[in-house]
Amino acid sequence: MAASQDLVGMSSTLTILSQRLGTLTDKVCVGLMALLVVDVWLGVFARYIWPLPITFMEEAARYIMIWVALLAVSSCIARREHIGMQMLFVLLPARVRRLMLLLLDTLGIVFFLLLFFYGIGMVERGGRMMTMIYGLTKQLPFAAVPVSAALAAIQLTLVAWRDQLRLSNDRDLVVCP
Repeated sequence: MAASQDLVGMSSTLTILSQRLGTLTDKVCVGLMALLVVDVWLGVFARYIWPLPITFMEEAARYIMIWVALLAVSSCIARREHIGMQMLFVLLPARVRRLMLLLLDTLGIVFFLLLFFYGIGMVERGGRMMTMIYGLTKQLPFAAVPVSAALAAIQLTLVAWRDQLRLSNDRDLVVCP
């Protein structure tokens, strides 16, 4: 009984960590989306209403959108809202379901860690390229890849561990946050 309570407690702790990281990521995404809206409207205003010497709005919007899209991956992972086949998954026996989930989560973590590793090299190469935004390097735009990959790997590790604990405690449980 005590071991079962420990598993439930650990699962709750992992859920809280995952939710806090997800909430922080969501807030960053909302802030970036607000910045994206302001950027696009300023670009429209500068182009059609009052000609201003602002030439980088389109490029800034592109980089902000990339950051938002990549950061949103970890938010979806936290809620298990990424693409999945739940209708087939729930038909499997509990033991097979748990093993399959472990395999898929492990493959996902490995993928995001590889993306993180290769993304660091991409950021280093971006330091030698310049953007049109006042001659800044492309390190900041390219940093979206390793940062979001690291967040996704952390988030997937948290939810994978949480779900494995839940499935080991309750064999008939369907995986969801």
